Amino acid sequence: MARWKNNFSQLFIVQGVGRVRQTAVPTAKPLLPEPSACEVEMATEKLNRHKSTGIDQIPAELIKAGGRTIRSKIHIRLNSAGKEELPEERKESIIVPIYKKGDKTSCSN
Repeated sequence: MARWKNNFSQLFIVQGVGRVRQTAVPTAKPLLPEPSACEVEMATEKLNRHKSTGIDQIPAELIKAGGRTIRSKIHIRLNSAGKEELPEERKESIIVPIYKKGDKTSCSN
């Protein structure tokens, strides 16, 4: 286990991260501008009815039936999403090495 930890520590140092366990979460500028109310409205109009729900389990019919009220709430939620503090559980990650061929215990594989 120490061999794998050392291997990944070296990989992260090359990539510019000083330690494997990082306590400070860097912030970045948003890649895209915040969506306008008009963009949210156009996107909700394009939703297909009678399709399976996504990960949020909210059917498109419900969003469309909610009208302006729901679109307004979605717009507010989208624009505030990037400004929230991340929960502690999301600040940690688990690295799972995936090998291609050969020795599974070799760090270079």
